[in-house]
Amino acid sequence: MGKSIKSRRKSLLIAASISSLIYITWRIVFTIPTEHGLVSMIAGIALIASESIGAIEAFSHYRNMSFAKEPEKPEIPLELYPDIDVFIATHSESTELLYKTVNGCTHMRYPDLTKVHIYICDDSDRLEMKQLAENMGVGYFGMVNNKLAKAGNLNNALNNTKSPLVVTFDADMIPTHDFLMETVPYFFLPLMKKDEEGNWIKRTESEIDKDYKIGFIQTPQSFYNADLFQYNLFSEKNIPNEQDYFFREVNVGRNRTNSPIYAGSNTIISRDALNDVGGITTGTITEDFATGIEIQSKGYKCFAISKVVAHGLAPNDFKSLIKQRQRWGRGCVQTLRKSNFIFSKLPLRSKFSYLLCLLYWWTFMRRFIYIISPILFTVFGIVVVECSLLELVVIWLPSYLVYNKALKVMSGNIRNQKWNNIVDTIIFPYMIIPVFAETIGLRLNKFAVTPKDKPITKNSEVRYAIPHIMLSVATIIGLWSCVKNTILYHSMGNIILIYWLVVNLYFLLMAILFMLGRVNYRKEERYYAQVDAKISTLYNVFHGITSDISEGGLAVVLNSPEYIPYDTDIDIEVNYLEYHAEFKGRVRHVTNINNKWKYSIKITDISEENKRSYYQIVFDRDHTLPTTIKSGTVKEIRGNIRGRTKSTIVSNRKLPRIPLNVELNTVDGNTVRVVNYNYEYILLETTNIMGNDIQLDLGEGLIVKCVPDTHNPFMDKVLCHIENWKEVIGDKRFHERLCKWLDLSEDTDDKCLKS
Repeated sequence: MGKSIKSRRKSLLIAASISSLIYITWRIVFTIPTEHGLVSMIAGIALIASESIGAIEAFSHYRNMSFAKEPEKPEIPLELYPDIDVFIATHSESTELLYKTVNGCTHMRYPDLTKVHIYICDDSDRLEMKQLAENMGVGYFGMVNNKLAKAGNLNNALNNTKSPLVVTFDADMIPTHDFLMETVPYFFLPLMKKDEEGNWIKRTESEIDKDYKIGFIQTPQSFYNADLFQYNLFSEKNIPNEQDYFFREVNVGRNRTNSPIYAGSNTIISRDALNDVGGITTGTITEDFATGIEIQSKGYKCFAISKVVAHGLAPNDFKSLIKQRQRWGRGCVQTLRKSNFIFSKLPLRSKFSYLLCLLYWWTFMRRFIYIISPILFTVFGIVVVECSLLELVVIWLPSYLVYNKALKVMSGNIRNQKWNNIVDTIIFPYMIIPVFAETIGLRLNKFAVTPKDKPITKNSEVRYAIPHIMLSVATIIGLWSCVKNTILYHSMGNIILIYWLVVNLYFLLMAILFMLGRVNYRKEERYYAQVDAKISTLYNVFHGITSDISEGGLAVVLNSPEYIPYDTDIDIEVNYLEYHAEFKGRVRHVTNINNKWKYSIKITDISEENKRSYYQIVFDRDHTLPTTIKSGTVKEIRGNIRGRTKSTIVSNRKLPRIPLNVELNTVDGNTVRVVNYNYEYILLETTNIMGNDIQLDLGEGLIVKCVPDTHNPFMDKVLCHIENWKEVIGDKRFHERLCKWLDLSEDTDDKCLKS
């Protein structure tokens, strides 16, 4: 990070801290409605408490982001790379899902691959999983009657292995080829240093700090599918994945207090650290979170890094999403209550960091308070804040503006306050009671696995929008009251209330739109990736570039409209990095995009060896979802309106429809205009048709024989089937003419069709 960026962040930290302190002090001292009854006082104190906790969280976050400390990865000699056990935990997931993850693991690079030991850890002891492990050449640990959920599953694997480093993956998390090479070197930070020339060298025995031990390295949990917030709000091209902000910013910022969270997957852990804490912690529904705290309390230094080296699947329906978040929230509260972390051996800074972690799960109660407060005043006449418009403009407005600016700069534009509020508004009705229940000791002990299967349906969950609809109605009533009072009584003090209500209404409406869902037409996720591809047919060989790929198919872009059979399999080859795959496929759709031709192809037959390579071509890459916010309020509204109102037309065009608009002569001396052509059919514009067929004379003895279609849908044109289309497409003379009509030549960037 450059000095100018550090200075800017430090200045923003100071400005945000001062403005927040002034605002909160003013709120506590001057604005509590003490003279309006008990209900007003309680509502006012609740709002101040929410704002105060938010300010404390913001200050801690700003400080972490201002001094974010991501360690530099050392360069270590190849002989230092140790043995590693890789655990893939599974409970009820499908073998196809595990196949992709195991395949990714087997393709991880390492100086000595004999040191990498991969195991499927199956706490359901399924025969199909054991067979999968055998087929893919990895180890297998099966369990029956496992009562300790994921923790018991991983501890069973730990008890049967001995490598000094352990990697944990969830069943859906597919590592990239560089996962190990990007994480293992960090464990040698205590042994390495840089010399005066900037080269990494080993420390001498006397220079090694015996108390400096690395516990774990947590990498981001990234997702290759759009999460529900992106997908349901038609924002998958405009906003990052909701979890990106935590893993790429917040968790990395927690390095400063040695409190990065172990998230259970995409993590590499020291076995010594696990042995010191007695293995993966049991008795909690978030065993990973608890284990991380235990490791840190033993004095181990832990780091989160921002480099993404694995991708998984985000929940695909709201019910699964809520179950996941409730488990996280209850698990955090449960773990911190059980561990009595305040009196643990954690450093004071780490304790404060985990206290804020606990307070975070009360964000949803605070969101409810922020929404209900203006409703209480405008609808029910309950005073929540006692102040003037001038005071708000002078004290609240600067703090509000500085806070939003600081969040945007500190978060690298991954998240802003608006999207924080949208996400929290969507979730809060279903988080308040579970978090409160866990806080008072009503525990949830049952472990629930988040489903990973993707439904081909509209994931509408309108019933979950009932709280949002009720609050929206109340907000509209309050807004109407404010506007009326402003107009009738010139009450300018209502301006801030109107703004508050309008903003809340926007968040509530976005939540309702979210619950309306969106139809999912794809069973498999696509990567928008450019990969070299070769298509071989009976007639020719074509070279192109993919526009997108998925595990079930790909779309290849060619410069010119070629004839590729759609009723028979074709041969395809793709190359990426060191991966090469060959398979058979069939054209499902052809379309013209920006004067190039996209052929969507479904894989019909692929060998096991090629399937493994092809899956690496698909998944061993960065996801193609946004990494920064690219939307504004107007763009979000417009995107939702367009997405929900546009009609979806499913095309089954399997040959390129080539617009020509050229005049040709027939063998009997007539002239016709060719409107378009797709190799098998031709659309003609003519007023004089003789007989049952039309023979187009292209010269040099090349005749195109056309028979009018009896089901011609055009009133003023004639759709004809080309009888000798196979002969025509194999004739070099025809291709030369087609190139001329399309204004393609060998001398341009767009190569002419090949014969």
